[in-house]
Amino acid sequence: MPLKVLVTAQMPEQWFDPLKRAGHDIVLGKGLLDHDELVEAAREIDAIVSVLTDPIDAAVLESGARGSLRVVGNIAVGYDNIDVRRAAELGISVCNTPGVLDAATADVAMFLILACTRRASAAEYALRSGAWTGWGLTNLLGSDLEGSTLGLVGYGRIARAVERRANGFSMRVLHHTRHDSGQSGYVADLDELMTESDVISVHVPLTPETLGMIDARRLRLMRRGGVVVNTARGGVVDEDALAGALESGELASAGLDVYVGEPHVAARLLATPNLVLLPHIGSATWGTRSKMALLACEDVCRVLEGRTPKNPIHA
Repeated sequence: MPLKVLVTAQMPEQWFDPLKRAGHDIVLGKGLLDHDELVEAAREIDAIVSVLTDPIDAAVLESGARGSLRVVGNIAVGYDNIDVRRAAELGISVCNTPGVLDAATADVAMFLILACTRRASAAEYALRSGAWTGWGLTNLLGSDLEGSTLGLVGYGRIARAVERRANGFSMRVLHHTRHDSGQSGYVADLDELMTESDVISVHVPLTPETLGMIDARRLRLMRRGGVVVNTARGGVVDEDALAGALESGELASAGLDVYVGEPHVAARLLATPNLVLLPHIGSATWGTRSKMALLACEDVCRVLEGRTPKNPIHA
């Protein structure tokens, strides 16, 4: 008897080939499902292949547990959209897709670092608006990457991929994690990392401990003219504090690919000077997104077959 798998997002059919090969009955979501639709759908299916915009909270999981829901495969590395603790209590497996998006996300982080330090958005605006009148010795001066210090907040796969790219620009790279990484460049205290860094790049998951981690106090610790880049989750950086630091000139620039309350972006951010904004495209390449979807579907199949998933998330 085929099992029913809800695939919440629209995607090319080949991206969920593992489900088709296993003979499962695939239920395709029509665009983004709202919370009530997820609660209702969960009662009738055995597995969910979700994306980071799906609120897989206790209500959805409890609805699924009243039926036959066994696994949620999230097409993302982050899983703050899923109540992992409640899933564990209900015996529902949760999986994610680490590893396959490291390079693509690191590329975007490095792009934002370059765009910020070389004032790319301001330069393009000057050209497109007609304000550029020609080359000038002191026009649109940015800052050098060579010899500057990059501070990585978090030191997982993506952060290490950013480090490799930064090494190519002859940057000095430091990193902070809760526990000693045992690697060169480790800084035990986040405040010290902020003080030592010209550029901060954020690479930690959103948890109660990391919510608002980069706040006004910590931003003030940075050298004047510093840069902050966030490709992790919006809530890790206090957006109002960041905007204030840019408005006052304490920071030279910042780059964001993630926001609190996506897809809404706070009006203050949109009006803030020297802020490079991207619409959450960190993993947005054909190759990367297809690998993420396939990995999530493969782990869902493993659980439905009674096997252990490759990428389980534990509460």
